Amino acid sequence: MINYDKSATQAIERSYNTPDIARQRLETLKSLALNVGEHVIDIGCGTGFLVNEMAAVVGESGHLAGVDFSQDMLDVAAQRCDTLPQVTLRQGSAESLPFDDVSFDAASCTQVLLYVPEVESAIAELARVLKPGGRLALIETDWRGLVLNSAHSSLTDRIFNAFDEYVPNANLPARLIPMLKAAGFGAIKVDAIPIINTSNSPANFSAGSLAWTADVAVKSNKVTQDEANQWLADIDSKAAAGEYFFCVNRFLFSAVKL
Repeated sequence: MINYDKSATQAIERSYNTPDIARQRLETLKSLALNVGEHVIDIGCGTGFLVNEMAAVVGESGHLAGVDFSQDMLDVAAQRCDTLPQVTLRQGSAESLPFDDVSFDAASCTQVLLYVPEVESAIAELARVLKPGGRLALIETDWRGLVLNSAHSSLTDRIFNAFDEYVPNANLPARLIPMLKAAGFGAIKVDAIPIINTSNSPANFSAGSLAWTADVAVKSNKVTQDEANQWLADIDSKAAAGEYFFCVNRFLFSAVKL
């Protein structure tokens, strides 16, 4: 698992406060169809946006457990949820959840499994802590489908190929359905949640994502700093000319534990 420090936590906080990701959270909530009094777990809860919103639905008679590998993330989540007695935040790994069997009515897991070396173990843990009939919402991204207006297509490929090597399990969506079935999930449904930006405003998801991906490629020695700067400068010039275009698909997997 990747442990986000304070700087990375601040970047995540900005990214997940964008309208793009707010819409993603609404789709997750709609998929889970939570009820008052239910017990819910959010694996990879980050800075607590979704935990906060789900806690409001289940109310004080329910329970919302947030788990994250990064204590810096949890510190921000604790501030966000400090007035919600129904929220418990725990440090832990998706591969070894610190909860008893059949503890939860519903579970969410957003952009976590790509960082987990043993994906099947993490999905088995999700199944373990869910009650029979428990609902699951998983979100992962397929960066291979990225659409980006860039004058440097080969450089774009090199930068995103570096990201694929940076995480243990990039581009998971195509492989998730058989994994879910093997872990005892059924009623599997998949919905695309496209993120489309036509400007690189800081209020959009893509601005920070592209800068972060370029930084990963430099640190992985897949491109030079000059190449990364050239790539980002071209993207900025496209934006200044009104020619900016970014689109990537995230996929929401809904399932029920049989």
